[in-house]
Formats: sequence, C-alpha cells, structure tokens
Amino acid sequence: MTPAIQNLISRIQNHRCYSHPIFMHWAQVDPEPEVIGALFHQIQNFCAATRPGGNFPAALDLLGMNQQSGLMQEIVESEQDHGPELAMMAGHIINRAAQRQIHPDLQDQAAIEKSLKECSDRFLGSLPGYDPASGLTVQARAAIAVFDRRQRTDLDSTFRNMGSALALEMISNRHLIPGEKLCLVDSGLYRASLDEPEMHYLLEHWGEIGAEQMHEKNAVDAVTHLLTEESVRPITQGADEFLDSLAGLWDVLDASLLRSGYTDDRLAA
Repeated sequence: MTPAIQNLISRIQNHRCYSHPIFMHWAQVDPEPEVIGALFHQIQNFCAATRPGGNFPAALDLLGMNQQSGLMQEIVESEQDHGPELAMMAGHIINRAAQRQIHPDLQDQAAIEKSLKECSDRFLGSLPGYDPASGLTVQARAAIAVFDRRQRTDLDSTFRNMGSALALEMISNRHLIPGEKLCLVDSGLYRASLDEPEMHYLLEHWGEIGAEQMHEKNAVDAVTHLLTEESVRPITQGADEFLDSLAGLWDVLDASLLRSGYTDDRLAA
C-alpha cells in the first residue's frame, strides 16, 4: 500500500464510528422486541440507501476512471435484492425475542417493514425532527443523504463519493456486520446461528468469504489509484462525512433505545 492510502485507512480506523459500542450495548441490554423493531427500522433504511449506485459508476466512467467504475459496479451488483433478506432476519430475531410469532410470514417484506416503522414511531417519534412519513430520525436522514450525492456526476462529488464508499465498506466489513453478529448470534439472546436460512443475510456478509470482504478490497483498490494532491482533500472529506453521520445515528439509537447514555468522551472532557 502507498503511504497515502495507509494514512486514509488509519484515519477511518481511528474515527469513533469504527469502534462505536452500540452493538455491544445491544448485547448487554437485551432490548424488548419492539425496541429491536425500532433499531432495525433505522438500520434497514440506512442500509437500503447505501446499495444503489445511482450515477456514481457512470460518472467514474465519464471522468476516465474506468477501473474504479468497474470495481464500484461489482459492489452495486453484489448488493442487489438484499432488502428481503434483511427484513426476514429482522422478523426472525423479533420472533425469537418475543418467543412468539409476531411475524408469522417472514417472506412478507412489506408487512415486516410496516411493523418495524410502527415500532420506530412509538419509541423514537417524539425526538426533535423525527419524520412521521418515513419514520426516520434526523440522524438517519443525514446518513442517508451522504448517498444521495451519488446522483451527481461532477468531479468533486465523485471524489467525495469514493471517500464515502471506502469508509462505508470498511465500516460494514469491520464494524457493522461483526457488530450484528455479536448482538444477534454470539450473544445467545436469540438462539440464532448463521446456519439458519433466516440468517442468510448475515452469513452472506460475514467473514473472509463474505461479500463485505470483497467490497472493502474493491474500495481500497479503487481509491489507492485515485489519491493525488488534487483528489485527497475531497476523498477524505467524503469519508469524514459518512463516518460523522453514521456515528451520529448510532449515538441517538444507543442513547434513545438502549439507554446507554453513551457520549463522546472527547466532547465531555
């Protein structure tokens, strides 16, 4: 690796989002089924926003970054149609937590997602800026907005999108998916295992042969060859924008639903 990509990777790894304790707190608190529903609603909507490529791969092509375009398109295609599996896993975990069939049909994505939103409305609806139509917090909408930028095709936005993509894939591979495995499987709270068909979403993304490992490699390879004196500022800015917004979402979910009282120690000092 070049010093430039090593510095950027270290910057991402040192961000507080990389080691945020939300999933550890989830495992410790053992939240009620409806609280799990509220958590999954915010997480599911955030994850859904990160999957579409929008104009991002095409913009890379138009700007002459053909290798990067191909690497990003591989990620986009790999992430297609994961919404139903994530909804199935959420319904399955909620059923296990409740010890009854709150979601009798785990194939009914619309019914599960409707129920998740109702849980979110109940537990998060009083937060300032909560949007009743989408059931999303201000912080979730901010994290999602980072990926709305993928509709833009100008050079600065494309560089920022590359930074956000790198941070997303590193966080997904080394924080989000391991965190979900920790609280959903390793904790033993839900008697769940990766071998269950209802947990296929997590299995497909976990570990050395999981999708996230490939996604991170693609993102690192793509960014490595783009880092120049011109591009390093917007690429770093895009990474920071994603990390700051996701950390903000984790903060509000952690404090509001898991009641951890988590705060950034640097701010409290």
